[in-house]
Amino acid sequence: MSGARGALGLSLQAARPGWLWGAAALLALGALLGAWRWAGGRRRAAERRRRRLQRVGTVLSLFVYPVKSCRGVAVRRAQVTPMGLRSGELRDRFWLVTKEDGHMVTARQEPRLVLVSVSCEDGHLVLEAPEMKKLCLPVKVPRKNPVQNCRLFGLDIQGRDCGDEVARWITTFLNSEPYRLVHFEPSMVPRKSKDIINLFRTTDEVAYPDCSPVLILSEASLEDLNTRLEKKVKIQNFRPNILVTDCGAFEEDTWEEILVGDVEMKGTVCCARCILTTVNPDTGVLDRKEPLETLKSYRLCDPSEQHIYKSSPLFGRYFAVDKTGTIQVGDPVYKMVE
Repeated sequence: MSGARGALGLSLQAARPGWLWGAAALLALGALLGAWRWAGGRRRAAERRRRRLQRVGTVLSLFVYPVKSCRGVAVRRAQVTPMGLRSGELRDRFWLVTKEDGHMVTARQEPRLVLVSVSCEDGHLVLEAPEMKKLCLPVKVPRKNPVQNCRLFGLDIQGRDCGDEVARWITTFLNSEPYRLVHFEPSMVPRKSKDIINLFRTTDEVAYPDCSPVLILSEASLEDLNTRLEKKVKIQNFRPNILVTDCGAFEEDTWEEILVGDVEMKGTVCCARCILTTVNPDTGVLDRKEPLETLKSYRLCDPSEQHIYKSSPLFGRYFAVDKTGTIQVGDPVYKMVE
């Protein structure tokens, strides 16, 4: 017995250094990982310190457009995700009206879409329109509903069909051919902004926006345009996500990297405008002329950039998201300067 106890003691003594070495190795690895993270955090903080912050404006309004081309929702506060603004369960352009074959339908083809108001109540998307009964549908579309292959600006993307009731509601209101409503789900593959405009990065992605997660416009730019128009237009003609005040007209064109709240964004390209700007947001009537013609008289791009913008006038600037976070009305807008 004592021999066995002695042998067991020897084996335990022999095993103890192995356990100690393992524990020491784990501690050392943890320390290395901690030091790496600490150094990375210090490096990022140092990079921010090197970039001087210059205040260039203040957030005046925030807008989320849950259904592409329908009326926007003004919010006081929003999350900024890699794919755009989010307020509660409403995400920017995560719903899309389509033809039965999956091709997108916007206010360019159906201008009365701008009269459809969108809100959220108790996990339901709520649609309202003139002379239509309010319609509620679940934000989380039942899994039994089919996934539709859709087409936006020549690119393929999926969406889950929201059902026959909302399809009939939209078709009835527009008095149109049969249309469907689809919802983009997080498990689906987004469109690459770079496939639409080459100046975006490979990491910039969107669901159903034209090309970019965020569109910023200044109040001064709108005021400058309205001094040139006989009939004034509203910010709703231009559908930005962030409206900025306390800056000069078209200053937003020069912002490369900005900080708003705890969100960092990178300017990519200006927004090339189309006939959608000529849809009256109060009547849903397509004018086809103003304010587009006036914009063309003084907001065309430099000839060296015609391969990007062609003959479209520029109004507002697209931004990609470098650091996610939260923004709210009243937040200062800072330009990050090296």
